[in-house]
Amino acid sequence: MKALAEENRLRLMRLLLGGTRSVNDLAEATGMSQYNVSKHLRILREAGLLAQEKQGQQRLYAVAPAIAEHLADNASVLDLGCCQFDFKKLAT
Repeated sequence: MKALAEENRLRLMRLLLGGTRSVNDLAEATGMSQYNVSKHLRILREAGLLAQEKQGQQRLYAVAPAIAEHLADNASVLDLGCCQFDFKKLAT
């Protein structure tokens, strides 16, 4: 829950639900600096919410397969027991 408690990380998660993206793509889509995007992505990855793949010099990020499957099975709702995150209702 702590990883998703920040609005920018929720925005990044919602963007990544649309598919794999690079730090540059995410920075452009959000208007954040590449440094800040990378910082937020690291937190999400360490929380187990994202998967990272390296292609040459670039790192590509996607929603972790287990999380993507859970969201697909539960109408885009991530239930953490204490709270729920409804990704289809979040604004970008």
